[in-house]
Amino acid sequence: MTSFTLHGGQVHHTWDRSIAPVTTLAPGDEATLQLRDAGGGQLTAESTAADLGKLDFGRLNPVTGPLYVEGAEPGDALVVDILDVEVGEWGWTACIPGFGLLADEFPDPHLRISRIGGGHAELLPGLRIPVVPMIGTIGVAPPEPGPHSVIPPRRWGGNMDIRHIGPGARLILPVGVEGALLSAGDTHAAMGDGEVCGTGIETPATLRLRVDVRKAAAPRTPVIETHPVSARTGAALATTGIGPDLMEASRDAVRALIEEITARTGLAPEDAYLLCSVAADLKISEVVDAPNWVVSAHLERAVLGS
Repeated sequence: MTSFTLHGGQVHHTWDRSIAPVTTLAPGDEATLQLRDAGGGQLTAESTAADLGKLDFGRLNPVTGPLYVEGAEPGDALVVDILDVEVGEWGWTACIPGFGLLADEFPDPHLRISRIGGGHAELLPGLRIPVVPMIGTIGVAPPEPGPHSVIPPRRWGGNMDIRHIGPGARLILPVGVEGALLSAGDTHAAMGDGEVCGTGIETPATLRLRVDVRKAAAPRTPVIETHPVSARTGAALATTGIGPDLMEASRDAVRALIEEITARTGLAPEDAYLLCSVAADLKISEVVDAPNWVVSAHLERAVLGS
């Protein structure tokens, strides 16, 4: 087994099969990747909401890589074991105009800087979120000639924002091109299922992973084997959205949770929205009783101090 280290300057901003790999791994090798935050370093611990309007969107969601994996060919499965994710000492969470599940209802820029330490991220004074590191963007190059935006996820992985892709997890990706060309970025100290405002607690991080190849075993879409550390088991407050459209039901469930948070804590709606994005989990609770489906939004009561 060989170990490689990639520094934070070895990044790209699109998926493209023509991007030259920065190193080569054999099955069983480990790699340590220094990952930039989703803002690409454009925000600092001293940034304010005014800085959101200065963001260069072409620099968002940089990914470190790509890694060429020996023996990986189209039709194979690339197995990625997430060995560790060490997050930074601070992170940011924001409403970015035009982005997020309720972008039409929260049109103004809003930013909170979290201090990270002791297993928690302090989103606001006294409002501490348990740190559960995860990788928002990880994937392989698509076979279609590129470039392709890093923002939407696709069959080959990418910006999936699945909060269970963290330490101890295994990710299985279909290989689309020779060598797979694996890259990763967009790490979070914490995030809720759905990432409803469009951001988690965005932070730079150091990722350690191991790769393997399963011949002719490509899954239809990415598969994750989760680790218990990503499970939430505490008593929760859950709100619901009910109707014939899952997206509208999701919006209704989040609206209801924002209302509950503001009523119980006195937080401003904008901060309640950020809290939903970093700590609340959207769940499809029922899709069989036509014509209406149920989406629920769950927030552990301990976050609210109850």
